[in-house]
Amino acid sequence: MKRFYPVNIGFRTFHQQIKLRRLFTKPCIKICVSSVALNRHFSNYGNFYVNPNTDTTRSTSARTRSYSCSSTSPHIGKGDQIKQGWLRRGVATWSPLAAAFNNCSSIKRPSFNLLSQKTGLFGYKVLQEPDGFYLLKEEAMLETDKLVREATSQNRTRKMVQIFDELSDTLCKVADMAEFVRIGHPQNRFAKAAENASMAISGLVEKLNTNRELYNALKKVTQEGDIVLTNPVDEHVAELFLFDFEQSGIHVDDLMRERAVALNEYILHIGSHFVNGTNQPKSVLKSQLPENIRQCFSIEGESILVTGLFADSENDLVREAAYKIYLFPDSHQAKLLDELLISRNELANLCGFPTYAHRAVRGSLAGDPQTVKEFLDILSDGLRERAQNDYNDMLQLKRSKNRYESQIMPWDIPYYTAVAKQNRFNIKNSDFCPYFSLGICMEGLNNLFQSLFGTTFDVEECCPGELWHKDVIKLSVHEEGSILGYIYCDFFERPGKPHQDCHFTIQGGRQLENGTYQLPVVVLMLNLPSPTWSSPSLLTPGMVDNLFHEMGHAMHSMLARTPYQHVTGTRCATDLAEVPSILMEHFSSDPRVVLQFAKHYQTGAPIPHSLIEKWNASKQLYSASETQLQVFYAALDQVFHGEHPLNKSTTEILADVQNQYYGIPHVPNTAWQLRFGHLVGYGAKYYAYLMSRAVASCIWQVYFKDDPFSSSAGERYRRGVLAHGGSRPPRELIQDFLQRQVTPTTLAESLLNDIDGKV
Repeated sequence: MKRFYPVNIGFRTFHQQIKLRRLFTKPCIKICVSSVALNRHFSNYGNFYVNPNTDTTRSTSARTRSYSCSSTSPHIGKGDQIKQGWLRRGVATWSPLAAAFNNCSSIKRPSFNLLSQKTGLFGYKVLQEPDGFYLLKEEAMLETDKLVREATSQNRTRKMVQIFDELSDTLCKVADMAEFVRIGHPQNRFAKAAENASMAISGLVEKLNTNRELYNALKKVTQEGDIVLTNPVDEHVAELFLFDFEQSGIHVDDLMRERAVALNEYILHIGSHFVNGTNQPKSVLKSQLPENIRQCFSIEGESILVTGLFADSENDLVREAAYKIYLFPDSHQAKLLDELLISRNELANLCGFPTYAHRAVRGSLAGDPQTVKEFLDILSDGLRERAQNDYNDMLQLKRSKNRYESQIMPWDIPYYTAVAKQNRFNIKNSDFCPYFSLGICMEGLNNLFQSLFGTTFDVEECCPGELWHKDVIKLSVHEEGSILGYIYCDFFERPGKPHQDCHFTIQGGRQLENGTYQLPVVVLMLNLPSPTWSSPSLLTPGMVDNLFHEMGHAMHSMLARTPYQHVTGTRCATDLAEVPSILMEHFSSDPRVVLQFAKHYQTGAPIPHSLIEKWNASKQLYSASETQLQVFYAALDQVFHGEHPLNKSTTEILADVQNQYYGIPHVPNTAWQLRFGHLVGYGAKYYAYLMSRAVASCIWQVYFKDDPFSSSAGERYRRGVLAHGGSRPPRELIQDFLQRQVTPTTLAESLLNDIDGKV
C-alpha cells in the first residue's frame, strides 16, 4: 500500500488519544492508524460474565475447528458446478486454516457450535446486549476507587507500578474494547452504548489526572525507591506512568493546571474541526475553468465541485486545475491550524517542555527533536540527487506527450509514476490475484511464523454472540501446545465498515499474581473482497503487503511477554511500534517467501518468478522521490511543532520547508498543509514511519537478508525485540539487538540502501 502517513496508527478517537494517553495508556500505531490499547483480565462480575480469553489452563484441542469442503453442495445446481470448480480443485488440498479464509460465507460451515452456551462480545456474557457496557463501566469505576485507595495507603504491600498497571488495565479493558465496538460493530445500538462507556471512562481518567495524592505517591516512589524491591523494568514503567501524569500538568500549580486542562479540551475541539475540514470539497464558478475540462468535475448549477486532486487524470490541465483549486488557501482552516499549533505549544510550555515537539518525542527511539532533524537532514541530503533522477525520468515521459514541457509539477508526479510503472513492467493486479487467495496467504504467514518463531495458527470455534459479524474468524496462536493469544480477523469489506486497515488491542498481556499470564487479544480489521461463488477472496499485491504489515502488529502483541500491559506489544514509542509491521513487508516482497505459498487458486500452479520480480521492481521505481516527499512532510511537522512564535504564516513556512526538502517547488496560492489531517493525530511524530522503516531495514539486513526462514534469527528477534514491547528504552533495545550504535547517520544510510535496492 502506498502510505500517505504511518499506518497502523492508533485507532482510538482523537478524543481518547488526548485523554486516555495522558496517564493510563500507551498508544500503538499506526498508524495505523493505529492500534491501541490496554485491557486486563476480568474478574467475575457477579454471575454476569467470565472472560474465556484469560483461561490459560484449558485444553486447546476441543476448541480448534477444522474444515473440509466437498466438491459439490446439495443446493448448488448443475450449472453452478462449473463456477465452483475452484472448490473442487482447490479445497481438497487446502489446510483447515486456508479453507477457513477461502470458503465463501454462504457455503462455509457454521462458525458456531450449536451446543455451545451463548455468550457476548469477545466472550463476555454481559455483552450479549448493549447495556452490558454500562455494567462493565460501573465495575471499572468501583475497581478504580479500590486501587486508588491502595496506591495512596500507608499500608501498601505491593509494588506501586503493579497497582498502577492494574489501574490502567481496569480502565482500558473497557475503553479499548468499547472504542473498537464503537468503530467496528455493525449495529448502531452496540456502537452507541460503547461510545457512552468510552466517554464515561474518559471522564474518570480526566479526574485521575488531577489527583495530586495519587501523583505524589507515584512520584515519591520514582524519586526515593519503593518499599518493595524493584528491577529496571519496574522503574522504567513507573517513570512512563509519571511522564503520562505530568503531560497533563499535574505537577504545576493549581492555576496552571486548570489552564492545562482547558488547553487539552480546546486542542481536542480545534483538532476535530480541523480534521473535518481537510476533506471538504472546493466550489468554484464554472466560468473560472476552461470549458473543455468542466465536464471532468461535478457540476452543481453554475458551480463546479472539486472533491480531490484527480491525480489519475490523463489530462494535464484537469490535474493542474484540481490541484490549484482543491489546495487553495482557506482562511477558516488556516485559523484552526494556527490555534492548534499555538495551543499545543502553550500546553507544552506549561508542562515544562520548550516545544511541543520535545513533549511528543520524549521517550522515543529518536529521543529529542534535534535527533529527528539530524536524521531528516542527512536523509534529505542523500535523497536529493536520487530524487532528481526520478524527476528527470518523469519529465522525459511528460515530454513524450509534449516536447515543449520544461518541468515536472506536483500534480504530475502520481500520474507519471503510474504511467512509468505500466510502461516498463506492463503488469496489472489481475495478473497476481489468482495466486494470492486469502487462505493461501494466511497459510504462508502461518508457515513463515512457524519457521521463525515456532508458532502456529488454529481456527477457533466461537460461541454464539462472541462475534460482531458472521465473517469474523478467530485465531489462536499456539506454541508447543500452549496458547499465546487470540487474533480476531475481521477481514472482509461490508457496508458501513470503516475503510481502513487497523490493529486494535482489546486486551494486553500481563503477568498475573497467581503466576499465569493474561493472554493478549487483538482485532485485525481489513477491507478485503469477500469470497464469491466463483472464487475465494483474491488479493492484489498491495493487499498482501497490507496483510503482512498488520499481521506484524498482531504478532508483536502475541509474542510480547512483558510483566505489565501498559508496555506490552505495540504499546511502545511510535517510532518503535511500526518496526515489526514494516519488517513484515520485507518478507512479503522476498521472492523466496512468496514462492513458498503463492499458488493459483484453480490450478495450484506456483506464481511465476518473473511476476514477483516485476512487482518488486515496480515498487522500487521512484522510491527516492516518494521518500523525499515523506521527509518533507516530516520536516514540516517538526517545524510547526518547534519553536514559537512561528513569525510566519503556516503557508509561508510550508513554502520554505518545501523548497528546502522537496525537489518540486511550492506552487503559489496553494496551502497543502490545510489538507494534512495527520498534523492532528501525529503532531510532531510524523517522522516515526521513516525512522521505523530505517530500523526495520537494519534488522532485515543484519538478520534475515541471507535466510528469511532462519529460526535462529527469528528466535533472536523474538527474544530481543518483540518480547519486550515498550518495557525497555527504545534506543537501548534496538542497539542491544543490532549490536551497534543507532545514530541518525546509520539509520539514514540503512534507508538509502533500501531505496537503492541493496537490501
